[in-house]
Amino acid sequence: MSDWKARLDAKNRDFIRFEQVDKEQVYRLAEAAEAEQFDETFRIRTCDLGRLLRGGEDDRRTFARDLGEALEEIGFAILEGHGVDPSLYEEAEARTVEVFTRPSLEEKLRYRAERHGSINQGYFPIKETSEIHPDLVEGWVFCRRAFDLGEDFGEPYDWKRFWPIPEAEPFFRHLCREHEKLILPIMQSILRYVGSDPHLYDRRLTGTNFGLRLNYYPPVLAEDDASGAARLLGHEDVDLFTLVPAPRIEGLQVLNRANGKWIRLNAPAGTIILNTGDYMQRITNDILPSTTHRVSKPRDLTVRRRERVSFPYNVYLWEDEVLEVLPELPNPKYAAIKALTFHTRITSKYYGEGYAVDE
Repeated sequence: MSDWKARLDAKNRDFIRFEQVDKEQVYRLAEAAEAEQFDETFRIRTCDLGRLLRGGEDDRRTFARDLGEALEEIGFAILEGHGVDPSLYEEAEARTVEVFTRPSLEEKLRYRAERHGSINQGYFPIKETSEIHPDLVEGWVFCRRAFDLGEDFGEPYDWKRFWPIPEAEPFFRHLCREHEKLILPIMQSILRYVGSDPHLYDRRLTGTNFGLRLNYYPPVLAEDDASGAARLLGHEDVDLFTLVPAPRIEGLQVLNRANGKWIRLNAPAGTIILNTGDYMQRITNDILPSTTHRVSKPRDLTVRRRERVSFPYNVYLWEDEVLEVLPELPNPKYAAIKALTFHTRITSKYYGEGYAVDE
C-alpha cells in the first residue's frame, strides 16, 4: 500500500462501482479531525428483545414496530432483554485479547485470510484489514466452517486449520450458539415490520452461514495518531444484520444520513448493538438501509492508549441462496442475484478486483 497516504483523502463515492445497493451518502473514509461534524442530540433507539422472546402477541407486535422504525430511520438499534448472560461478553473480551496476543506474529500469519465461499476468513494483520488504507486493527474472521458443529463441510473437522489456540474454539462456538438463537426472532420481526411473511426466511436462516469477527485494536501510538490513520474506516456491512455486544471502550460512530453528521454510539454494558447491512437493504428494496459506521479513536488520550476489542457476529446466507426483493414490496429496484456474486462483488473493494466471483 505505497499510496496509502493519498487514500486517506478518499471518499466512499470513489468506490461506488463495487456497490450492489444504492448509497447516496457521501463521507470521507478516514477520519478528518478538521472537518468532522457530530450530531450530539440523536439517540439510537433501545428495543426490548425480551418483549419478543417472553411476551405475548401484543409484545411481539410492539417489538417489531420499535425495531423496524429504528432500523428504517438510522439502520441501528440497541437490544436489551436479549437473554445472553453478560458475563459471557466479559469473558469474550479477555478471550479475544488472548487470541491476538498469545500466539507469535509468525504463528498468526499461518492463518492469513483467504476466501471460503464468499467470506474472507482468517487473520488480518494490523493495517491490512483493507486494501483501501491502513486501519489500526488486527482482525480474525471465523465463518461457520471454522467451528466444530458436527456438520459436514466435505472433510473431517480439525480445529488446527482455523484456530491458533485450542480452547478458543469451544468458547467462541458457545458464543455463536447464543447469538444464533436470536437470528430467527429478529428476522421474523423485521419481516413483519415491512409487511412480509414473518417465516419467509426461516429455512434459509436455520443453520445459515455467519461470520464471527474478532477485532483487536492495540493502544494507539503517537506516530499512528500523527499519521491520520483511523481504527476502522467508514463502511457499511455486507450482511443481513450484525450483532455487536456493546464494547467497553468508546469509538463506534454512525453516520446520520439525514444531516451528514456522525453519532457517537455508546451502548450500555451487556446490551447488543444491531445494524442492518447490504443484504437487508437489497431484499427490503431500500426500506431498511445499510448504514455507514466506523471505529474512531477515543477522545480521551489516556483511553486512546488502552487496547480495545469487539466481536461482531455477521448474519449471512449461504452462497447458493438468491437475494431478491421481498415479494410483498411493490416496484422492486433490484434484480435477483446469487448471494455469492452479490457478496464478493461488494467486498472486492476491500480485497482486490480478483476477489469477485460471478456465477
